[in-house]
Parts: sequence; structure tokens; C-alpha cells
Amino acid sequence: MDIYNIYDVEELIKGNSYVGRGIITGKTGDVKKAETAYFIMGRSENSRNRVFALKDGVLYTEPFDESKVKDPSLIIYAALRKIGNKIIVTNGNQTDTVFEGEKEGKNFYESLKSREFEPDEPNFTPRISAEITFENGDFTYEMSILKSADAKGSACNRYTFSYPSLAGLGHFIHTYVCDGNPIPTFVGEPERVEIPDGIDEFTGKLWNALDKDNKISLFVSYTDIATGKEEIRIINKNGGEAK
Repeated sequence: MDIYNIYDVEELIKGNSYVGRGIITGKTGDVKKAETAYFIMGRSENSRNRVFALKDGVLYTEPFDESKVKDPSLIIYAALRKIGNKIIVTNGNQTDTVFEGEKEGKNFYESLKSREFEPDEPNFTPRISAEITFENGDFTYEMSILKSADAKGSACNRYTFSYPSLAGLGHFIHTYVCDGNPIPTFVGEPERVEIPDGIDEFTGKLWNALDKDNKISLFVSYTDIATGKEEIRIINKNGGEAK
């Protein structure tokens, strides 16, 4: 096995019916842009009843049909926020935890120490998070996964990964390995994936690779490292392309 192999994201997803929620961060091959992507999938009616909405620079999950919402606690949240020179993206309300922690002078790891996996027994869905930091004309990024230490949810294992940004390389972390009952959680280090120069190429490749029945929404942004200018794409299965 080549530990330095860089995969096409399509190779890692296609044919897998359920990888859950996923975050990808990295740098384009032309070294000009920072990439951030977040997608959600769902099996239940409650989980599938969602769309992404971008409001004042904050990415939210929102109900598609409010009359069908059963339990909003784990499915409705701010998925992406910005503060200073940082972009925060997570699969739950720990986005706000990191955001508030940054305001108090805490770093990414310190902020997440107050959180653990989701209380959705028997799956105990991991909380996955990432933070991009722009400085000195470049950027670095960190990723985290908080997961149950055992099948009973008796303790939380915490893993944090720190990366320099390298041309054409991104890292991909997702909540589940595949479908199951209970659903097996992600294991190992974030996967190394190729980041194309074009946002539309990457967005299309990622969306088309996700399982057609279980995919719900996808957000992708490319941020120019020199100017801070963003390109954003949002696709919602409920309602089509948002932006």
C-alpha cells in the first residue's frame, strides 16, 4: 500500500451506499485556492428532509418541509462559519462550539474538548470537524473526529490531524465506513484526495459519486488565497442547485 497515494474522490465513494456526512479540505493543484466541501446524506425521512442555505456567509442545514420535521436536534445546525482568518466546518452544532471557543482565545482542539460523539445510540455517530487558517500568504488546516470508544458509548476517543497545504492535495473525513446496523464509524486517518483546479469539476465529480438515493446536499467553496475571493456551489436534492 502506497501511503502517499492521492485518490480520486470518486474512487472512495462510488458504489458505497452510505458514507454519511463528509468534509474535504485541501489546496488546488495550481496552488491558488483553498478548497472546502461538506456533504450530508440520510436514510430516514427526517434526515432527508433538509437543504443547505447560505445566509450572511454562514451555511445552515434547514428543513425542506417544516411540517415533516420530527427531531431537529441533530439535523438542523450551522455547518460552516468564519471568524477572522479561519473557516470552520463541521457535521453538527460543534461549529458554534469552535466559533465561540475562537472568540475566547481557545484553539481548535481546546474548543472541541467539551464535545463528544452524537447521542444517537446504537450508531453513536462521530462528530467530524475541520478548520482552515489563512496566514503568511498561505494556509494550514486541522481535522478532528470524536467517536465512541466502544459499542456502549461509555467514553469518547478524540483524534486531531494537522496539515500543511500542498498542491493538489486534500484530506477527506466522513462519519461512516458504509451502511450497516449499527453503522460502522470511520477509522484511521483522513483519506488523501486530489483537488482539481476547477470548482465545477470537483463539485460534479463529488455529487455524482454519492449514492443517488441517500445523498441530500453538497456545499463546495474555493477561496483565492491571495485575495480571499470565494467561488461557491450548493446542490440540494430537494430543490436542485441553490447557487
